[in-house]
Amino acid sequence: MLIFGIDPGTAVTGYGVIRTNNNAVSWVDSGAIITKTSLTLAERLAKIYDSLISLMQKHQPDSVCIEEAFYAKNVHSTLLLGHARGVAMLAAFKNGAEVREYSPREIKKAVTGNGNAAKEQVAFMVKMLVSIPQEHAYTDAYDALAVAICDFNCFGRLRNQMLH
Repeated sequence: MLIFGIDPGTAVTGYGVIRTNNNAVSWVDSGAIITKTSLTLAERLAKIYDSLISLMQKHQPDSVCIEEAFYAKNVHSTLLLGHARGVAMLAAFKNGAEVREYSPREIKKAVTGNGNAAKEQVAFMVKMLVSIPQEHAYTDAYDALAVAICDFNCFGRLRNQMLH
């Protein structure tokens, strides 16, 4: 089974794909979709959507999981995050994948055991759990893989038990 995780953002959207086999997970793909600040919001959202659609068509995930919105330091940032989340959800829906959402706290707890873990702790644990073959310049890619790992921990093990 393939799980596609998304850490949405209008400037940087992280994505991560993992494969599950029984109770094990392995890395398939991860990276970041970068948009230029010189683009309009509509152009940035279109780039995120088109890139996610392309990646989902390439990988054909069984499920797509997205980090829920958190309340940023200001309302404008929260609204922008909401736009990116909406585009990501639309891309997943259009691809026919099952879509689930997880809070940042749930994701951190599933990956590190600590719902208040720092970004560096999350990245370290993701690297250990899925053996990523390259370093990422953007932590958003690790965050997206963490979302996928969270989904596996919450639903993947249950699905595997039902299949066997």
